[in-house]
Amino acid sequence: MQSKTKILTEASFGSRIAEDEVDELHSYFVETEQWRKVLSGDVDIIFGSKGAGKSALYSLLVSQKENLRLGRRTVFLAAENPRGTPAFRDLTTAPPMSEEHFRGLWKLYFLSISANYIRHHLDSTQTENKDANSVIDFLASNGLLAPNVTLITRLKAALDYFKRYLPAIEGGVTDPITGLTLTGKITLSEPTTEQMQQGYQSLDNLLIKLNSGYQKLQITAWLALDRLDVAFSDSDELEGNAIRSLFRTYLDMLALSQIKIKIFLRDDIWKKVVRTGFREASHVTRTLTLSWDQQSLLNLIVRRLAANDLICKKYGLDRDTILNNAPLQKEFFYKIFPTQIDVGASKPSTLDWMLSRTADGTKRTAPRELIHLLLATRDEQLRLNQLGNSEPDADRLFDKNSIRSALPPVSKVRYEQTLCAENPTLKPYLEKLEREKTQQSRETLSKIFKCSTEKASEIAEKLVETGFFERRGTKDSPSYWVPFLYRDALEMVQGSASR
Repeated sequence: MQSKTKILTEASFGSRIAEDEVDELHSYFVETEQWRKVLSGDVDIIFGSKGAGKSALYSLLVSQKENLRLGRRTVFLAAENPRGTPAFRDLTTAPPMSEEHFRGLWKLYFLSISANYIRHHLDSTQTENKDANSVIDFLASNGLLAPNVTLITRLKAALDYFKRYLPAIEGGVTDPITGLTLTGKITLSEPTTEQMQQGYQSLDNLLIKLNSGYQKLQITAWLALDRLDVAFSDSDELEGNAIRSLFRTYLDMLALSQIKIKIFLRDDIWKKVVRTGFREASHVTRTLTLSWDQQSLLNLIVRRLAANDLICKKYGLDRDTILNNAPLQKEFFYKIFPTQIDVGASKPSTLDWMLSRTADGTKRTAPRELIHLLLATRDEQLRLNQLGNSEPDADRLFDKNSIRSALPPVSKVRYEQTLCAENPTLKPYLEKLEREKTQQSRETLSKIFKCSTEKASEIAEKLVETGFFERRGTKDSPSYWVPFLYRDALEMVQGSASR
């Protein structure tokens, strides 16, 4: 029989970052009803909180696109890199001037990706596909269809086109809608009779023609975007323009039967865009929000444990049998983990403890933090074993000390790499809460932040939006409670601050 230390040493529980485990994701993934809706094409927009699994879905679609049951004639085209440098990252240094420009850029980019794919599926005998060929020739003549290039290069070509032809250049033709002077052959709106005589075509008309070309081949293309929070993280204004114009582009292209846009976006970014003004939001209906309950999170942990043959062998269980039986999953979990972390009749079970300690102020536990806790628990248990501590009792692989000690590194990473990294303007206020009590009022925050009560309340509400605070109390007298997830990172003290 293998020792517990040997089993843990050889065990692999994957990575907390989906982009880092693309090749292994299929072995952990469960085909939920949400996943089936994505595959069936019933939804176009996938919302989710940070770490909720959007990138896992996207990465799985990218890596397994040849094997997915998307339908015999449905193809998946990544419009953003699943890992590495986001294609849109360079826009932070040279963004288009307006939301209307952005809208045109999105269309031109999608047009280029779609045309590049269909070009490789037309042979010399398919001369009758005049629509597709005319679009391909038109884009190629405008320098927008270079072969064998990356997404970044393809986007750069589209951006360069806008930079080159949209400035007011003598002799150009003025777009009647935007007032922009054009010297390229692509217009943002429907060209005038004069423009058409000179060979101009609108982006919408080119997309319609290409859609017709796809229709003749009986192919549907899904163009998917993820990691938009990373691509536009340097500027709130840029992010707002980019996301609003993307969704307007999505609505513009919704009528196309063969070219479909699929967007994976954090729900907090969507809420921010809507809050600042987006009248078309009510028309965005083909959506799905990723959610995780206790059973699905338990299943997530068990899948990663059961992916290890040595663990299944030790407990004499078949992986497929475990994953197809919910009661068996819970039984399997408690064979490996202790019943409780903090012992007592009123204390939570280990699973509830893990979920509550990795939840933020929205009371939601993201898979990313739960997986991180599992990985850190494994490392901590190995460290304890190797230092000469006795192995966990009974048949368990983990004891309560390793689980409890695994929370601080999870807290630190979430605080530094997510909360502070994404909210730099709030970081000075967060730092002032170091070693303070975990429950605050507007008055106590006013003292800590050294500002008026009104200003403290404004800051506190922003921290509620980020998930750092959970708002409690009444509307007139709210209190702000820090979830366990962030306490260790700031060495905060349990209890209410004195006014």
